[in-house]
Amino acid sequence: MVNSISKIVQNIIDGDLSLQDALQRDYGNYSAIARMLKPKVEEFLGHDVKLESIITSVKRAKAGYKLLRGKITRVVAGSVINIRTDVAKISVEKTKRNLEKMRKTLADFPEEFFQVIEGISAITLIFDQKLFNEIYSIFREKEILDKRQSLATIFIRSSDEIIDTPGCVLAFYNAVSRRHINMEETMSCFTDTIIVLGMEDVSKAFAALTDLITEARKQSEGTSGK
Repeated sequence: MVNSISKIVQNIIDGDLSLQDALQRDYGNYSAIARMLKPKVEEFLGHDVKLESIITSVKRAKAGYKLLRGKITRVVAGSVINIRTDVAKISVEKTKRNLEKMRKTLADFPEEFFQVIEGISAITLIFDQKLFNEIYSIFREKEILDKRQSLATIFIRSSDEIIDTPGCVLAFYNAVSRRHINMEETMSCFTDTIIVLGMEDVSKAFAALTDLITEARKQSEGTSGK
């Protein structure tokens, strides 16, 4: 029975970003979370469940949301954040013509901020918003899949260790998503993790990532001090 309760609690928490954030950052009260989950667990099982059993399951579930472990902690602790505001993006169909247009556009703006994400069926250009009208006019209206303005880009620069350390990028992404922030685009470039999001979410995302890096530095200092 305990195993069944644990699985149900784990599944509920897996689908709730707020609970994951509360457990990871230690501001969630186990008893309060258990009381909140109790009706759902009982509904699923079809009978009453002791609160103590749910509390135990919540404590077990917490271990799964501690993303800062081992080498990941060191990489995250050594990361720094930079923000670029007033960014726009345009996604177009991936055709030979548009690929040529994209390459020419990159050559025409060598000094400007420009990022390109090339997928199987689409190309996304991310650039300074001041260039929006000029770049938009390059492509045919029917080939434009999406266009957005008033975006911002967060650059997380890490040490070379991130290349061979699984889980670091996931730690960054989870820190942002658990604040219910929509990431418009994400990409990696060598040791940089890049997140594109709405201007209205910049402060929340910055706070989330800063909290993550601060926690990693505290853990690193605690380990080195032993």
